[in-house]
Amino acid sequence: MSKKALTEEQENLARIAKALAHPVRIAILQMLATQECCYHGDMSEVIPVAKSTLSQHLKELRDAGLIQGEITLPSIKYCINQENWSMAKSLFGDFFKEIKMNSGSC
Repeated sequence: MSKKALTEEQENLARIAKALAHPVRIAILQMLATQECCYHGDMSEVIPVAKSTLSQHLKELRDAGLIQGEITLPSIKYCINQENWSMAKSLFGDFFKEIKMNSGSC
C-alpha cells in the first residue's frame, strides 16, 4: 500500500496549531481580539516578556498568517488577519468534527 501525501488542509492545520502552541501567542491573540482597530504601541508593556521574545512570538504568528503587522517606525501596528483567522476556525471546526469519540476503550 502506498503512502498518501499530506493534504494542503493538513499542512495548514499543523502550521496554525504550532503557532497556537505557546501561552504567550495565545495572550497576544486575545489582546488583539479585544481591540476595535489595530493595536498601536509597545506590546511589551502589555505582554510580560522581553521585547526580543515578544518579537519572536509575533513573527511566529505572522508566519502562520494569524496576524498582520506594519512597521513604519516609530509606529508599529498589529491586527488579527480576519481572512486567515476565519480559515483557521473552519479548519479546526472540520478537524474536530472528523475526530469522533470511540464508544469502546482502547
